[in-house]
Amino acid sequence: MEAFLHQLASGLAAGGVYASMALALVMVYQATHHINFAQGEMATFSAFIAWALLQAGVPYWLAFAATVLVSFAMGAAVQFAIVRPLEKAPELSVVVVFIGLLVVFHSMAGWLFGFDVKRFPSPFPVDAWFGSALLSVHQLGAIAVTLGLVAMLFAFLRLTPLGLAMRAAAENADSARLLGVPVSRMLMLGWGLAGAIGAVAGMMVAPTLFLDPHMMSGVLLYAFAGALVGGINNPVGAVVGGLVVGVAENLLGTYVIGTELKLPLALVLIVTVLVFRPAGLLGRVVVKRV
Repeated sequence: MEAFLHQLASGLAAGGVYASMALALVMVYQATHHINFAQGEMATFSAFIAWALLQAGVPYWLAFAATVLVSFAMGAAVQFAIVRPLEKAPELSVVVVFIGLLVVFHSMAGWLFGFDVKRFPSPFPVDAWFGSALLSVHQLGAIAVTLGLVAMLFAFLRLTPLGLAMRAAAENADSARLLGVPVSRMLMLGWGLAGAIGAVAGMMVAPTLFLDPHMMSGVLLYAFAGALVGGINNPVGAVVGGLVVGVAENLLGTYVIGTELKLPLALVLIVTVLVFRPAGLLGRVVVKRV
């Protein structure tokens, strides 16, 4: 029983990281109705920025805040310079551009920081008071950071006028424009938030996986599965889906299919959801007249 509880808790810890990345994917999807295939590489690049600041002697939490701000600006710049000109482009063209962004950020990370594996420190001391037998201090700290991030984003979207404007722009851009909402700026803000959320996920997962340009490849696949399971158009559903995928991956990988088949499990979840419930558990079905 103790081993089962340990695997369950570890699954929740991993699911917290998947939930963060799934949330970033949903933010971009709501802004563009496309999946940003480069989200994982952008998060990895952000983690490398944090690593470079730490190597320069910057205190961890100051480097953390600076990386989040830089990643926000990076996401907003990508939307302004690359995505915005493609608003009326064919869908296939947008997909190709997102794949190109993946290659660009991956190559830039290797070119600037090298392709060798690097250690990334955890901000949480090993002997912290909140340690437990089921989870490491870093896992518990990462869960706390993820929950705090989700709570702040939920409060921003639900309780602030700017968050309401963002939701209106994502829901119906034409109607929002008629009401005076600067849709282009709101979409740029959404991309910026996605970049910042991805940066947090990258910095939380780097101490566990070690830092290299390939670090987030598997995480992005699990996050995509979590976003689909919860609902690709529902931020809350993305968080729930990320936690579900984390627990399922850990329990099934340990007791049923083995660790070698953990990654294909994400592909099976993606295909199953797309075939039987495309809207996800908490997503809504959108019907358009054509």
